[in-house]
Amino acid sequence: MAVDTSEVMITQEQIEKMLEDVSSRINRDYEGKELIVIGILTGAYIFTADLTRRLNMPVNVDFMQVSSYVGTESTGELKIRKDLTVDVKGKDVLVVEDIIDTGRTLALLKDVLYKRGAKSVKLCAAFDKPDRRVNDLVPDYCGIVIPDEFIVGYGLDLDGQFRNYKDVRIVR
Repeated sequence: MAVDTSEVMITQEQIEKMLEDVSSRINRDYEGKELIVIGILTGAYIFTADLTRRLNMPVNVDFMQVSSYVGTESTGELKIRKDLTVDVKGKDVLVVEDIIDTGRTLALLKDVLYKRGAKSVKLCAAFDKPDRRVNDLVPDYCGIVIPDEFIVGYGLDLDGQFRNYKDVRIVR
């Protein structure tokens, strides 16, 4: 069965506006501070790069690959596939995610980072699907709230494909 990705949900222009809005809020909140930015692989790599280029404070960027799911079921446990190379102890941390669905994985990750001694942990998501949330997680910096649709592009994929789209499209 062929995948239809012809319907654009979010244009390049809307993504640019979102990046300016989110980065200006982060710049205001962290003015005069140093920040560790943790991009969540693999989906958030483009958003992380675009966002960090707009930040004015000293930034140390690292990446993690994490999951709390086996298939479509949450295990309630965080599995770290790629861990940090930087120490977060006593540091302000910003976790950058492509999309928040249920919120389970990010809630678990936030707890892990605090246990590792992070001074603060804030969450930044390019896209948020609050209709799918199963906990009370709210991102500190939210790019665009979207309806419950499966989307690809701007780093988001379907079986490893479509990450390279410069806009965000609905999968039909």
